[in-house]
Amino acid sequence: MHTAIQEFAAAFAETASAVRAEQLSARTPCEKFTVAELLDHLAGVLPSSERAARKQPQSTAGDPAPVTPAAVAEYAINVAVAWADPAAYEGLTEFGPGEMPADFAAAITLQELALHGWDLAGATGRRFRVGEDSANTVLAVVEQIAANARATGAYGEPVAVSADASAFDRALAVSGRNPGWSA
Repeated sequence: MHTAIQEFAAAFAETASAVRAEQLSARTPCEKFTVAELLDHLAGVLPSSERAARKQPQSTAGDPAPVTPAAVAEYAINVAVAWADPAAYEGLTEFGPGEMPADFAAAITLQELALHGWDLAGATGRRFRVGEDSANTVLAVVEQIAANARATGAYGEPVAVSADASAFDRALAVSGRNPGWSA
């Protein structure tokens, strides 16, 4: 999982760094978010994930940090650094709604970087490239959490893809995203 988080964080940071001001109002493949709303979402999730990896308490006041594309890109890099420590995956940690196994917090982080990184790339006309090993890792995570994510509205209904679709396209489809989406 560590390698996949590193790869998706780097791809996400590259994508976020390239977002231009005129793209902030663009719709993303994730129907809940515009580009600006997606960046805002990740400006909360990524610092929270970094604290989870470091076993630090979650902030109760929210993150007053800036929500700029460059800042969110930096949050992704910080997350990758935090999850690079093998101890980050051990035991329990605070993340999201409460305490959970640290390796599950890492899995949530991975799918956030992967799916929303692809959302951001699609909305801004960029390609989101990842290796097959990382794609297989995120596919396993998305399949593991799909039923619960659908129940909470985080994922849509699965989208049909061809039997020979890539692992990443299958992960997108399981999460309710159309891998062929374009702005």
